[in-house]
Amino acid sequence: MKKPPASPPPPRLREEDAGAKTFLERFPVVGIGASAGGLPAILALLEHLPPRTGMAFVFVQHLSPEHESALPELLGRGTAMPVVEASEGLTLTPDHLYVNPPGVSLTLEHGALHLGPPQSSPQGLRLIDDFLASLAEQAPGRAIGVILSGTGSDGTRGLRAVREAGGTTLAQEPTSAHFDGMPRSAIAAGCVDHILPPEGMAVTLAQLAHLGTLAPQARAAPDAAASPALPEEGLQRVFRLLREGMGVDFTHYKPSTIHRRLERRMLLCKVEDLDTYVRYLEAHPEELDLLHQDLLIHVTSFFRDPATFEALQQRVFPELFQGRPHDLPFRIWVPGCSTGEEVYSLVMCLMEYLGAAATGHSLQVFATDVSATAIEQARAAVYPEASVSGLSPERLRRFFVKTEGGYQIHKSLRNVCVFAQQNLVSDPPFSRMDLISCRNVLIYLGPVLQKKILPVFHYALRPGGFLMLGTSETVGASADLFSLVDKRNKLYRKKNTSPPPNLTFTYRESPAERPSSARRKLEPGAADLDAQQEADRLVLARYGPPGVIVNEDLEILHFRGHTGPYLEPLPGVASLNLIRMAREGLSLELRAALHRAKKGDSRVRKEGLTLSEGARQRKVNLEVHPLRAVHAGKEHCFLVLFEEAHEAAPAPEREGHASAPDGREGEHRREAEWLREELLMTQEHLQTVTEEQEATYEELRSATEELQSSNEELQSTNEELETAKEELQSTNEELTTVNEELQNRNLELSQLNSDLSNLIGSTHIATVMLGNDHRIRRFTPMAEEVLKLSPSDIGRPLRDVKLALPLPDLDAAVAEVTERLSIIEQEVRDSTGHWYSLRLRPYKSLDNKIEGAVMTLLDIDRLKASLDESRRSREYAKAIVETMREPFLVLDAGLRVINVNPAFYSTFQVSEEQTLGHPLYTLGNGQWNIPQLRHLLEEILPLNKHLRDFVMEHDFDTIGHRRMLLNARQLSSETAGVPYMLLSIEDITRRT
Repeated sequence: MKKPPASPPPPRLREEDAGAKTFLERFPVVGIGASAGGLPAILALLEHLPPRTGMAFVFVQHLSPEHESALPELLGRGTAMPVVEASEGLTLTPDHLYVNPPGVSLTLEHGALHLGPPQSSPQGLRLIDDFLASLAEQAPGRAIGVILSGTGSDGTRGLRAVREAGGTTLAQEPTSAHFDGMPRSAIAAGCVDHILPPEGMAVTLAQLAHLGTLAPQARAAPDAAASPALPEEGLQRVFRLLREGMGVDFTHYKPSTIHRRLERRMLLCKVEDLDTYVRYLEAHPEELDLLHQDLLIHVTSFFRDPATFEALQQRVFPELFQGRPHDLPFRIWVPGCSTGEEVYSLVMCLMEYLGAAATGHSLQVFATDVSATAIEQARAAVYPEASVSGLSPERLRRFFVKTEGGYQIHKSLRNVCVFAQQNLVSDPPFSRMDLISCRNVLIYLGPVLQKKILPVFHYALRPGGFLMLGTSETVGASADLFSLVDKRNKLYRKKNTSPPPNLTFTYRESPAERPSSARRKLEPGAADLDAQQEADRLVLARYGPPGVIVNEDLEILHFRGHTGPYLEPLPGVASLNLIRMAREGLSLELRAALHRAKKGDSRVRKEGLTLSEGARQRKVNLEVHPLRAVHAGKEHCFLVLFEEAHEAAPAPEREGHASAPDGREGEHRREAEWLREELLMTQEHLQTVTEEQEATYEELRSATEELQSSNEELQSTNEELETAKEELQSTNEELTTVNEELQNRNLELSQLNSDLSNLIGSTHIATVMLGNDHRIRRFTPMAEEVLKLSPSDIGRPLRDVKLALPLPDLDAAVAEVTERLSIIEQEVRDSTGHWYSLRLRPYKSLDNKIEGAVMTLLDIDRLKASLDESRRSREYAKAIVETMREPFLVLDAGLRVINVNPAFYSTFQVSEEQTLGHPLYTLGNGQWNIPQLRHLLEEILPLNKHLRDFVMEHDFDTIGHRRMLLNARQLSSETAGVPYMLLSIEDITRRT
């Protein structure tokens, strides 16, 4: 793929505030994090991503600080977007991809990129966490976090921050990742909205770009949260669905939080308006639960704001434990505890303060949250590696146990904590607390709920107890209930003042607190409804029997009418147990009646029960009515009614018939009747107790069997874990060995690459390697010089590259080489006349597969010139020899004839066939076998190298007697080293 041309760098930030404002009003920003195996994933994502999305992309990868990064160049080949390496103060621009430089930490500040030194933690660098956290802070609602392939857990905390800020989060599907550590860590933390392969991520990002990450009203101005961006009528419909389906009323939560979370869910559901989303909620109950979980913002971490915990150890704990009796429990309440990090941080902080004295104190920590899912996670107390990355090794060793899923809080800490689901607004609070930690809960609640909750905290604290709030929270209008202890860390002490007279532990929305639209809907029939309720209340108070409503544990939930004649509180610890509050004479009958009503699920009535009030006795009747639960899953309750028994007036005694003995007999009969009834009541009570004991015994036996079964399963699980541990140790050893082998291979490959680079650079041979698709894969520096290639030509088809040499039909020649496995050689000349030898050979892999062709160009210009010069010299010498009139021969070291001139043939009357290649002595039937000539050539000439004017006479068979003048010279070839002789013969027979 051709690399896109480099674009001018985006503008830098000139004015910080103006740039930040512009940035907040603009485009979505996608933060992408990856580590090992991240390059193929990001290339696949970019390949399927449209070039124009209106988003800015920032890619953060773990890079070695010791090597220069080629990441911008690699990514530039896979996308049409400009790829820019991040630099200090660089502002973000839509449809640009920014890449982090090696060895620095990249963050976003005031709409511009900021480079800083990397911050390390016990678990390693957190480059991705740092950037995503800054992105969530700078672009809430517009941030999109993406985690690709990589090892470790970097990015998990950053994704959580993006999600908590109203952004969208994506993680690579683990099976599609080369290394699934980072995606699995993020998924296990529950902070991922979409789990997709890279190709699916590209589609989702394109859809998010089409929908936009904010409603148009919210994008219009940064302070759009001040004015509702969503219609109030639609909001009330959403609140009604949540109230009926989830049991939580979000009416008086902060509007900005509600709007941001609703817009986020609408975006994830690909819904553009609130009315459509309401219909979607009604049709998809699972989305209602997801919205409920999203609105319950779980922003928490271990030792968040460390200075606050230091203040606890330095100011709060010393005061609370000074002179404290060891038998007095130290009680802490953490409302809105989320997944438990805050709770366990408080316990760890307390344990560190107490040290060895911790065993001598009774600690009770109550943690509550409205989310059942969060409570279950807090009870399990298992946290991924990313959640504990900020803790010191000492705390990890002391308070955690390493598990397969991460780290689990030590059992000694878990035993101190009690987790329960509780609605802080509508459920009763705990009491007699020494410390209440409610951090970062009030910031999500409106003023109405804050005024309701703070007096409840005042009630729940002991005299002198402490309240700890978040750094952005205050007691506000409840300053008369708390005194400020530490302004910076938001620590307050309870004032010894009476609680407000209107303090209630259940919340009922008053008409004045309802939103205006809700009031308008309720106003037409509200007056009639209130009048009816008031009338019912008056009638029941005047004519209805007194009674109470109790639950299955016989705890009183509600009093109706005047119950004082039948119930009274006992001295000691306060209790609402019905049996304990019943007056003398009622407890046994109450227990029996409630048992029968519970067992038979029917109305039970007892009449004529004797109630003693000092010396006076009176008869009362008792009724127990089971109450059917309106909603499935709710506990059963019972209505207990009391009424006075009206005894018939005794008939007047007739005169003369009454006597003292008869009176005593009647009194005895009444006493016997009363004893009989008391006995029957006692028997019935004993029967009830017996049945309850039998039921309890059955339950205990069943529980014992379950415990035994669980114990066996735990033993089996323990054995499996031991086996798995051994297998893991063995696997770890194998991995260590493989890792060492890979390191050695990497060193060999590095050395081999260095050798290959030096070899290619030193050969001065122009070489170009082509793939099967005829695209350029690599070329040598000499090829770059000869063919005028550039690094941007890598990956381009050969036919699209304009070469400096005229090479016609080169593409067809390459195809012939790769298809027929032939070798092509030819000489080519450039425009300046310089000669090269072109060779095309197949490119074979190590397993002997044809994967392209190799083209080489050898510089043969000097060789070509030398050959031409040699050819011209040879032709020149031949012409001289042939024009000589005297016979002339060229002999080799064996005195064989190499060459002769025409004068020799004519003078001695021999043919070319009889002469060339034959020994001199055999020419003309041996007529040249002259002893004098042999002596001359074999003995004299090798010593003197040349011979001048040597006279020789001989009788030839064909031409007769001849007198000859010989001139000879011996020559040696510098290249071949073979001597040869030049012999000229001049006929001087006719000279006198």
